[in-house]
Amino acid sequence: MWWFQQGLCFLPSALVVWSAASFIFSYITAVLLRHIDPLVPYISDTGTIPPERCLFGIMLNISTFLGIATVYVRYKQVYALSPGEPKIARLNKAGFTLGMISCFGLCIIANFQKYSLYYMHVVGACLTFGIGAIYILVQTILSYMMQPNIFWIRVIVLLWCGSSIASMFVSSVLLYSGLYGTDLVRKLHWNPQEKGYIVHIISTISEWSLAFSFLSFFLTYIRDFQKISLRADVSLSGHNVCNTPSSFVADEHTLLIGGRL
Repeated sequence: MWWFQQGLCFLPSALVVWSAASFIFSYITAVLLRHIDPLVPYISDTGTIPPERCLFGIMLNISTFLGIATVYVRYKQVYALSPGEPKIARLNKAGFTLGMISCFGLCIIANFQKYSLYYMHVVGACLTFGIGAIYILVQTILSYMMQPNIFWIRVIVLLWCGSSIASMFVSSVLLYSGLYGTDLVRKLHWNPQEKGYIVHIISTISEWSLAFSFLSFFLTYIRDFQKISLRADVSLSGHNVCNTPSSFVADEHTLLIGGRL
């Protein structure tokens, strides 16, 4: 059995590989069509103009689904390993909620491109990376309480994520403050001699660094997910679906949502 066939580790693996591919494929397409400069553009700029916009959107929507599944399985894992621990249970529920909000933000990024509705795109980015960073913090705290052996790895990723957010925030505020021109949101081609080029490069590098810090965090789930199997119990109470009792419908719905670890 291959390592990715063990338990549910294919979920975080697929999330990381697919999300990285969505960035890289849209970047290659945009560069080949000369829609953007090859030297470190914003990730959002790689999915601004058709056809790469279509590729960027559909691939990130699939990443959203994989993210939701990964966050849910992590929630069920912590729930199963720490029954009767109220503090862990509260953190686990908070982490689940934050993770779902972050995934919803990724869906907004995928469907509201930078040129179409810029402010909605920014809202999606804040939900994905801002709330997502808090999700990483919560999961790191849970690791300290439950998995000390992997705690320091997640602390390093958390610090990487936090430093990328700080660098991107400061450089973006400077870049869009008006000191380097107006309507920079729509600017796809930069000349190294232009005023503000260095700040632009710092901002774009910070964004790529932030994105890959998130993907690196989900890589830390692979070993844990190798030990997890999630299944739904199905129990038929009738010979056909037309005669299924209403009580059975309620029971079946509960089992499918709850699952078992």
